[in-house]
Amino acid sequence: MFDTLANLVVYRGLGLDPASHAGAALHFFVMDTAKIFVLLVVIIYVMGLFRALLSPEKVRDYVRGKPKWLARSSAVTLGAVTPFCSCSSVPLFIGFVEAGIPLGVTFSFLIASPMINEVAVVILLGILGWELTLMYVAAGLTVAYVGGVVMERFRPERWVEGYVWKIHMGEIPQLQTEGTLAARHRYAWGEVREIVRRLWKWVLLGIGVGALFHGYVPEAWVSEHLGGKDNWLAVPGAVLLGIPLYSNATGVIPVAEAMLGKGVAIGTTLAFMMSIAALSLPEMIILRKVIRWPALALYAGVLAIAFILVGWGFNILTH
Repeated sequence: MFDTLANLVVYRGLGLDPASHAGAALHFFVMDTAKIFVLLVVIIYVMGLFRALLSPEKVRDYVRGKPKWLARSSAVTLGAVTPFCSCSSVPLFIGFVEAGIPLGVTFSFLIASPMINEVAVVILLGILGWELTLMYVAAGLTVAYVGGVVMERFRPERWVEGYVWKIHMGEIPQLQTEGTLAARHRYAWGEVREIVRRLWKWVLLGIGVGALFHGYVPEAWVSEHLGGKDNWLAVPGAVLLGIPLYSNATGVIPVAEAMLGKGVAIGTTLAFMMSIAALSLPEMIILRKVIRWPALALYAGVLAIAFILVGWGFNILTH
């Protein structure tokens, strides 16, 4: 359906040649824009109904008091399925600290939350298929769990900003909704408007980059620099390339699609996606409001190493 729409707009309507760089790039842009925004609206609405029943305080209360391994597993799972962006992760981090939850568990949530986004997973499934989606989710869950364990070994409590320990639990924003179906519908539709308003620029930017990559970057260049599974420097390069870029997991999917279409190895592509989703500079700036530089450097280092190992591992497995 989306491919047919792109054909009508680009090739029939605008008369561009399918073999041209501009035609290939614009076709990619139109098709992915339609596909991703339709999925965005549908999935955000459904998750909005779900979120009407789940507040950050409920997440915190669910994790508190459990054995550490179970609390960490719960935090990773909740980070993967709850619709909290990096902005809402900061007050949730404060709530976890105030509730006495170990910081290693909290860091596991912080890793999983932006990296495994339920909207992105559904879109990833629709665009790239279940195999790559399963690889991405499994790798993300593993990195979140192990990353929290490693962070805990360094006693990060000493690097939490002093004001965090003093914040009252009541200051964490809570979701206020009525229990009626109509009220939940209004909330869910409001979520659609608000999230799409915040995301549309980054989604279009991601699609645009993916379209330019798809239409204009020569396959020979991609194969030489990023495509080879035996090119061990490609994965660290992809992780470093993702750090200064800003997007969410949803916006980077079109870029990943274009990379795979040019022959970039799966592991290199996964490492790039994870780096943008969980290791970008804006995310580090947000976290700096809560933790000091040593903890931030440790957090970034643990994730960078984990993403490189994931990339190398998948490149070896798919050789």
